[in-house]
Amino acid sequence: LEAMLCLVFLAIILIAVPLFALAYGTTRVIAPGLTLGLVMFAVPLQTPIWIFYRRMDYMKQRTLQALEPLTGFVLAVSLAVAGFGFWALVIGQVAGSWIAALAAMRASPYKLRFRRVGNKMREYVSFSWPLLLGSASGVLVAQVPILVAQRVDGVTAVAAVTLAGTIAVYASHMDDVVTNTIYPAICAAKDRADLLFESFTKSNRMALLWGMPVGIGIALFTPDLVHYVIGDKWRFAVPLVQIFGLIAGLNQIGFNWSAFYRAVGNTRPLAVQGVLMVLITLGLAVPLLITDGIEGFGIGMAAATYLSVCTRVYFLGKLFPGFDLVSHIAKALVPALAAGALVLLLRQVDGGLPGVASALLELAAFVGTVAGATVATQRPLMREFVGYMRRAGSPAPA
Repeated sequence: LEAMLCLVFLAIILIAVPLFALAYGTTRVIAPGLTLGLVMFAVPLQTPIWIFYRRMDYMKQRTLQALEPLTGFVLAVSLAVAGFGFWALVIGQVAGSWIAALAAMRASPYKLRFRRVGNKMREYVSFSWPLLLGSASGVLVAQVPILVAQRVDGVTAVAAVTLAGTIAVYASHMDDVVTNTIYPAICAAKDRADLLFESFTKSNRMALLWGMPVGIGIALFTPDLVHYVIGDKWRFAVPLVQIFGLIAGLNQIGFNWSAFYRAVGNTRPLAVQGVLMVLITLGLAVPLLITDGIEGFGIGMAAATYLSVCTRVYFLGKLFPGFDLVSHIAKALVPALAAGALVLLLRQVDGGLPGVASALLELAAFVGTVAGATVATQRPLMREFVGYMRRAGSPAPA
């Protein structure tokens, strides 16, 4: 099934790459884009990695997964130094994928061969088509604004959108780690409604305790980051990055809901949210990008994210009757809001410190307040998670 799906995507690549070349007005992307299609043949051979994920053998899983980025990075940098240009990135990506595939095949406890799926095909299709539609919606939400930005405002607008998205993605890192770690356990407990609800609330609170401070911190410290680190040539992107930071923090509310719907086998709500996000982005954010530039686009994406959060809260109420959003996020907001308020207060007090020293003092105050308030308000939750990590290093009981 994975091989069949990858062949479909390979066909899409063969069609889409020339179309993207036409849309961006350059033929230079065709050859590297088609060459990257070779990765599609390596992806099915990496499926043995799933076995170790299901077993929650994360050391083996991550070791095999690390081969692709590490090999690709070393090879790409070496070829770039040797003068291969952007082809260094292409060759590094393809080579990394194939090395990881060969290692996964060697580590597989089962012999790889094609097997007849039989009547399972209908079940797989029913489960997977909403996920495919949701993924396609994500591609449209990411790509259409960039294409429009290039046509309307040129490469500077594309750079601003890309920078904002790159920085804002750090707000979701905690959720990625926690949710991906517990997902096999969620699937094993899919018939235990009480355990699923406990898993959701605690894991999402952990994500909020990270995502909210990161989002607010991006909004507060982006001007300093641009001025002292990235360079003032990026000052035009500051408002959009700040908006995207707040969006990223807001988006952490119920962010891991999809894992629980996938665990119980109901993936259609994910397709519904994906389609709604596309409609709002194309119907509101993109028009604002055309009329008001990147700041208008940021406002449009904020509205789209708000409606997306409302949609997932609605579906969470269906999955977990009696889900109380206010009490769920209230305590998680305290550290971020307290730290943000302290930084704003410090900025009202002129201490006579030079710019860099003042920025570092504010950053230290922000991080310290977040850490202290988190420990003070979330001590039981933090103690529970620390206990899980300690037990992870101990042998499991018989």
